[in-house]
Amino acid sequence: MKMTFRWFGSAQDTIKLSQIKQIPGMTGLMGLLDKAAGDIWREDEIKAYIDEVHAAGLECEVIESVNVHEDIKLGLPTRDKYIENYRITIRNLAKYGVKVIVYNFMPVFDWLRTDLARIRDDDGSNSLYFDEKDLGTMGPLEIVRKTAQDSKGFSLPGWEPERLAQLETTLKLYEGMTAETLLANYKYFLQGIVPTCEEVGVRMAVHPDDPAWPIFGLPRIAHAEEHFAKIISLVDSPANSLCLCTGSLGSNTANDVPAIVSRFGKLGRVACMHIRNVKHLGYRKFREASHLSSDGDLNMYAIVKAVHDTCPDAYVRPDHGRMIWNETGRPGYGLYDRALGAAYLNGLWEAIDKSGKGE
Repeated sequence: MKMTFRWFGSAQDTIKLSQIKQIPGMTGLMGLLDKAAGDIWREDEIKAYIDEVHAAGLECEVIESVNVHEDIKLGLPTRDKYIENYRITIRNLAKYGVKVIVYNFMPVFDWLRTDLARIRDDDGSNSLYFDEKDLGTMGPLEIVRKTAQDSKGFSLPGWEPERLAQLETTLKLYEGMTAETLLANYKYFLQGIVPTCEEVGVRMAVHPDDPAWPIFGLPRIAHAEEHFAKIISLVDSPANSLCLCTGSLGSNTANDVPAIVSRFGKLGRVACMHIRNVKHLGYRKFREASHLSSDGDLNMYAIVKAVHDTCPDAYVRPDHGRMIWNETGRPGYGLYDRALGAAYLNGLWEAIDKSGKGE
């Protein structure tokens, strides 16, 4: 397990690389650049980011949020241009040591929450929160406006202004689309990029739908065990792999998260993991909790053991933290709680590893 941390770059992140470096067991980053879907990630931008990371004594072998243009998901004639841009980006990232690219294939919306800073009554911390009942009074445009207002002025991954500015038009284009059609468009995308990935030694790692069910009537095809079985069969290659996010999967109580990790870990198709905990509060209602098992409803010991036993070389990062100790910052991406999460996950790993060796 290689412990990593998400960092938005020195121009976008209030957290310093020197602080990340001080977290015990931290090897590197799951990095990202602030790029619109469909844009080519230029070599000079990639080099500047990774050189800065290396200068701080950290690795950057995983890049996140190389977002897929909507025209690809929609299967429009323009998709070939954007697939070619994606191939160029893959090659450019590989030149600077990137081994895994995390992306998603969710129509229109990336992750979705109804509150970015829900305060807990018991300890005063705040965290991301979702209640589907709240969407009953908010349409897509309203939730976009609310999310922008609640983001504290920070950019949010997957919520690119350029894409969301065309929200009404894009939603109309998806009217009547079935999951089968979306899956066929996904296969076309993978067939276009996987040969390039195999050529340069990069693995694609698809992130689950978040939360793990359809939203606003849009088709979603990556939030259950059977979905991932279909996805890896679309193009049978280790380059077509998964980024299993325990919080996204765990938002749906029907998902057995450790079993999902074990199944695809044994198949060699888990490239990386986002590990976090969630507390269920009712039907399609949850808040994000600390990583401690007892603070939420996921068995973090079982999850880490599944990683240890089936995909021990996976890149891992503590995902989404609460805001604690009077910290303010990008919702879900404060320093303190994610650092505590990394320490907790490392502790679980050490206990599992040593017990397995009889120490």
